[in-house]
Amino acid sequence: MIYLDNSATTFPKPRVVINSVNNSFMKYGANPGRGGHQLAIRSSQIMFDSRNTLMRFFNASDENSIIFTGSCTTACNMVLKGLLKSGDHVVVSCLEHNAVMRPLQKLSENGINYTVARVYPNDNDKTLDSFRKAINQDTRLIFCIYASNVWGIKLPIDRITALAHLYGIPIAVDAAQAAGIVPIDLKESGIDFLCCAGHKGLYGPMGTGMLIFNTDIPLDTIIEGGTGSNSYSLEQPEILPDRFESGTQNLPGIVGLKASTEFIMRRGVNNIANSEMRLIQYLYDRFSKIKEVKLYTDRPESEHYVPLLSFNIEGMDSETISAMLDKYGIAVRAGLHCAPFAHEFFGTIDGGAVRVSPSMFTTRNDMDYLVNAILKIIHNLRKH
Repeated sequence: MIYLDNSATTFPKPRVVINSVNNSFMKYGANPGRGGHQLAIRSSQIMFDSRNTLMRFFNASDENSIIFTGSCTTACNMVLKGLLKSGDHVVVSCLEHNAVMRPLQKLSENGINYTVARVYPNDNDKTLDSFRKAINQDTRLIFCIYASNVWGIKLPIDRITALAHLYGIPIAVDAAQAAGIVPIDLKESGIDFLCCAGHKGLYGPMGTGMLIFNTDIPLDTIIEGGTGSNSYSLEQPEILPDRFESGTQNLPGIVGLKASTEFIMRRGVNNIANSEMRLIQYLYDRFSKIKEVKLYTDRPESEHYVPLLSFNIEGMDSETISAMLDKYGIAVRAGLHCAPFAHEFFGTIDGGAVRVSPSMFTTRNDMDYLVNAILKIIHNLRKH
């Protein structure tokens, strides 16, 4: 199987991640922060060490600013539902994932509204101006995706963050497609709330994610319960990370995430991204010479894109293309990718698109095999 669906979740995982998860069941069998015995203390220590690793990776303020969640979607919900009140206004981009848009749709029932700012690929000035025009006197949050999970388009996050702060507005960023692919420095960028998936570009296990605080702005909770601290009180603790980590955490997943993040730090984020981008550019160049293949964006460059590519074949549905590629042993993602806004933007809402997303383990031979499979599909289509 040639796996090219890494934007959904990276596969395979580095061997060190697999080993770390397996070992965690032997070494960290107790509940972290819930006991004074040696096993619990050992579990608490590895939890702290995991936070420390991620703090260093994102240059966050301190370990306690790292809130472990089950997914990036959970983190997005925590920000939106923990911050906004009736009458508040939010600015989002036209490329947002349903991890942001569905919570906003639900919140609209309670008097919260939003404006969609248009993104102009390859023109950060126009994109920034679009966000500026979307702000009004009731705007309480800018929430935008770092990079589109469909088209790979990167938003000028640092400039949007500076704009938000100029107006005194906090910014939250969905970095599901950026973390591990794009260097993110919280102290330098100033992003207030960073939402991340652990299982994509960070190569961690499924069921891991993070909300990282880079601000003192308080959030209300969307879930309360046992934290192992202040147990005498029925009030949810105020301190981080306890306030947002009720219940037993996914310690094996978090241990795996620690290992995967350290693995990426050794490899180098830019080295991984550059390798993947060269593959996507190679694929783009080969596809551009096949008249039946429809490409939607300009040739991806690292300044404006992360390494993924969506395409279609003229006269074919994206799901059909994906199913046919599966018969050749190639795994890609087709359809709407949980991002209808992004498909409306490029006019693919009716049939979706086929997405190719490599990983650090993908080779040029894999790209050649994909192109040859597409040529065979087109050849068979012509015969009919």
